[in-house]
Amino acid sequence: MSQQEYRQQFPALADKAYFNYGGQGPMPRVALDAIHQAYDRIQEIGPFSGKSYDWVKQQTQQTREAIANELGVAAATITLTEDVTVGCNIPLWGIDWQPGQHLLLTDCEHQGIVAAVGELQHRFGIEVSIAPLMETLNEGDPVAVLERSLQPNTRLVVLSHILWNTGQVLPLADIVRVCHNFSTHGQPVRVLVDAAQSVGVLPLNLAETGVDFYAFTGHKWWCGPEGAGGLYISPEARACVRPTFIGWRGITIDKKGTPTGYEPGGKQFEIATSAYPLYAGLQAAIDFHHQWGTTEERYDRLCHQSGQLWEKLTQIPQVTCLKAQPPAAGLVSFTIAGGKHQNLVEFLESRNVFVRTILNPNCVRACAHYFTTDTEIDRLVKGIQEFVG
Repeated sequence: MSQQEYRQQFPALADKAYFNYGGQGPMPRVALDAIHQAYDRIQEIGPFSGKSYDWVKQQTQQTREAIANELGVAAATITLTEDVTVGCNIPLWGIDWQPGQHLLLTDCEHQGIVAAVGELQHRFGIEVSIAPLMETLNEGDPVAVLERSLQPNTRLVVLSHILWNTGQVLPLADIVRVCHNFSTHGQPVRVLVDAAQSVGVLPLNLAETGVDFYAFTGHKWWCGPEGAGGLYISPEARACVRPTFIGWRGITIDKKGTPTGYEPGGKQFEIATSAYPLYAGLQAAIDFHHQWGTTEERYDRLCHQSGQLWEKLTQIPQVTCLKAQPPAAGLVSFTIAGGKHQNLVEFLESRNVFVRTILNPNCVRACAHYFTTDTEIDRLVKGIQEFVG
C-alpha cells in the first residue's frame, strides 16, 4: 500500500494538515467499520442474550491480548478502562494512603492528574512535592533530579513517559530502578506512569522496565476510538492496590449471586457495562498500524518526520523550539515572537492546519505521526511564516 493509499484510509485527514495526535488521533476506516459492524452484530443477536454475552467476553479478551502484545506484558495484567485519567485514578485511589506519606509529582504532569493528587492530599493528609523536570529538557539529568526529590516517606512517584507539554522522553527503566532501590519501610517506591503520549509511539517492553503502573489510551497515537484505554499493573505491584469503584465485571459470585471476591489480574478493576464495540475499533486500529511496519520502523519514521518539522521551524527567526535538539518523539513544542499562540492556532485552523496551545510552558504543540507527510509539514511551516510575517 502506498503512502497516499494508506493515508486515504483516514477520512479525517482529507484536505487537512493534522498535528494533534497528542490530543486525539483520527480513526482509520477499518476501525470505524469495525465499530459499526460490532453495534450491528449486537443488535442482530440481541443486546442482552447468551450470544451477546459470549461476544463481549471474546472481544474483551481479544482487546486485552492485542494491547498486551503491544506493551510486552501478559494479557492478565491489563485492565480495560475508558482513558488515561481513569487508569491513573485506579492506583491513586487504590493505595491505602496513611497521613504523612509522600507522593512525588513532576512539574510536567497533566492537570487532570494534578487535580486528583490534590484531592488525595485533602482527604488523606499525604504530603505532595514537585520534582522540577522541565528544567532538564535540554540539559541536566531527570533521573538525578527525581532521585534527589525522593524522601524517606515517599510511597509513589507519578510521572509521564513522554512529557505532554515539552515532548521530553524520560528514561523510564532508569527511573524505576532508582525508585525501587529507594525503599520506604522495606517497600520499594512505586512508579505510576501517565502513558498518554508514549503508547502508539515508543517501542515498549514494560515487563523489562519494571514499571508498576502504566496508564494509557487508545484514542491518541493508536488512532482508536475515544472511550477505550487501559492500565497495566505489574504482578509485583498488584498487592499494593485494591479496587475503589466496584461492579459486576470485577467480582466473583457464588451460585446464589453473592459476591465472593475479585476476578484475578487486571479484570478486578473493571466495573460494569461498557461500549464494547469500541474494543473492536481499537483492535482494528492497532492491527492497521501493523500494515505499515513494525513498531520500531514506525517509531523511526515518526522521529524522522518530527525531526523534519523541528528543523524547518528552527529556520524561522520568530520561532523558538523548546527542545534544542531534534525530538525523540512526535511532539514538537515551540513559541513565537509576541506570544500570540492562540491567535496562531486559530489562524492555522482557518487554513485546515491543526495544532494546539499548551499553557505551561506557554507554547504551541505540533504532533507528527509516522504517516505525517512532507507536504503537511510544509503547509504548517508556511502557515506560521504567513502569521509571523
